[in-house]
Amino acid sequence: MHFEYSDRVQSLLQRLRTFMHTHVYPSEPVFQEQLQADRWGQPPVLEELKARARKEELWNLFLPDARFGAGLSNLEYAPLAEEMGRVLFASEVFNCSAPDTGNMEVLAQYGSPQQQEQWLQPLLDGEIRSAFAMTEPAVASSDATNIETSIVRDGDDYVINGHKFYISGLMNKRCKIMIVMGKTDPDNPNRHRQQSQILVPTDTPGVRIVRPMKVFGYDDAPEGHAEVLFENVRVPASNLILGEGRGFEIAQGRLGPGRIHHCMRLVGLAQRALEMMSQRAEQRVVFGRPMSKQGSVREDIARSACEIEQARLLTLKAADQMDRHGNKAARDLIAMIKIVAPQMACNVIDRAIQIHGAAGLGQDLVLAHAYAYARTIRLADGPDQVHMMQLGRNLAAHYGALAGQAEQ
Repeated sequence: MHFEYSDRVQSLLQRLRTFMHTHVYPSEPVFQEQLQADRWGQPPVLEELKARARKEELWNLFLPDARFGAGLSNLEYAPLAEEMGRVLFASEVFNCSAPDTGNMEVLAQYGSPQQQEQWLQPLLDGEIRSAFAMTEPAVASSDATNIETSIVRDGDDYVINGHKFYISGLMNKRCKIMIVMGKTDPDNPNRHRQQSQILVPTDTPGVRIVRPMKVFGYDDAPEGHAEVLFENVRVPASNLILGEGRGFEIAQGRLGPGRIHHCMRLVGLAQRALEMMSQRAEQRVVFGRPMSKQGSVREDIARSACEIEQARLLTLKAADQMDRHGNKAARDLIAMIKIVAPQMACNVIDRAIQIHGAAGLGQDLVLAHAYAYARTIRLADGPDQVHMMQLGRNLAAHYGALAGQAEQ
């Protein structure tokens, strides 16, 4: 793995950093102020930033397929995702925010030409938003084979019935399409062939948003997380993605890059928290001297820097292995970063909150909301325990086999 980026990536990174400092950071208070007028609408400042970013060709940087995006590899995109991650809404400025990124990747890789024209192109153009509906309140969705939402063929249509919650992005008024995961063949003996994914426009009769869900009291506007019911929702059979029983295959293709994106955004957020705690420690005087003179504060800063760098390098290694050998070959490294990066971000942001005292808990700083986001990612795209279970299983089998070979 090479630790120096190409001239193109370094140029993109410098342009992105300049854009962030010139336009995005100064817009943070404006963004929050405008949200108060319309929680689920599009803040005007966000539209202005998006138009400027597109004009400067800082747009759709995440897509490796040059037909649709920048044509960057996972490793090349990683530092850009880190830079965007420093501000919670910044990824959307560059049309690189979840869940749209994952949905666009699915449509680009698995969608039919009709599906790409109808839904992928408006997403690429930033005209609409999207959601991915998998998690259900009645079952342990960390094991996706438990999902109970039914997708039943009826002539030229599929009829969908189910109950989902924490469906990120669905509260946004500009969310026009969902990718819904459910069962088309619940009796298939292969539990991983029971599931399918299907496109459901949000204005389809029978789609009923029950309420916005909160995360530690945050509604995460303007995207939000919805609880939604599907009550005899009828969509054309052509809305099915790839074919019946292909839901897990699609999900695995989606989740590898998505986890890289999440982890690098968290590295960026933690890096910002480290910088904030360092600045606070230098400026704040306690017991007659700057906090940075206190040994425990210095230790927190040093430990945080070490943990961030460890997570950054591990994530870059996972991205490099995905590019070289594919998602399946890199699955253990992907599991490692998903275990390490969110916990690291929680730890670092928590230390930053502690050093800021009461101010760290409030709405004037990004830290409290950042912690809520980092804590969420310990569950999103699979809980820590699931990744550790699968990683432990794979490692035990691998090293067990090596030991057996050595004894022969």
